[in-house]
Amino acid sequence: MSLERIWAGWRTTYIDEVATQAPPEGDHDCLFERLAAATPDAEGLILARNVHAFAVMNAYPYTSGHLMVAPLRHEATLAGLSRDEAAAVMALVQDANTAVLAAYAPDGINVGANIGRAAGAGVPGHVHIHVLPRWTGDTNFLTTIAEARVLPEPLTKSYDKLRAVWPT
Repeated sequence: MSLERIWAGWRTTYIDEVATQAPPEGDHDCLFERLAAATPDAEGLILARNVHAFAVMNAYPYTSGHLMVAPLRHEATLAGLSRDEAAAVMALVQDANTAVLAAYAPDGINVGANIGRAAGAGVPGHVHIHVLPRWTGDTNFLTTIAEARVLPEPLTKSYDKLRAVWPT
């Protein structure tokens, strides 16, 4: 079997004009900074906070229970975080794993960070880590052919389930 190549010449325009633009510096409007400033926490679907980081529901989840952990400080890379900030982020990732296991009893958990636009980061200027439950066979044809996902519960119910079991 040989690898079939499909050429999409239009992509070069996107790469040249859009993907190579640097994220704005200085006075920026960052999603994670707006979320971190949300009060009360339930309004921004903030699950937990510590001195350097916070956990928040993903507004566009792949699965029910999909959340993100981000540092409070605007930083684009993991390497740019201080050791204390990185430890604070990882502590919340650990808590998120505990909560996801308790709330959803999944077959597995994905934990990952897309760092930089080329890696698929939707918010390339602010590093964040995704935590989401996974089940054997949880992907189906809808995502592939209909560009749609079916989630069995509203985002606010996922938030309530995770908050109820979040480690203190």
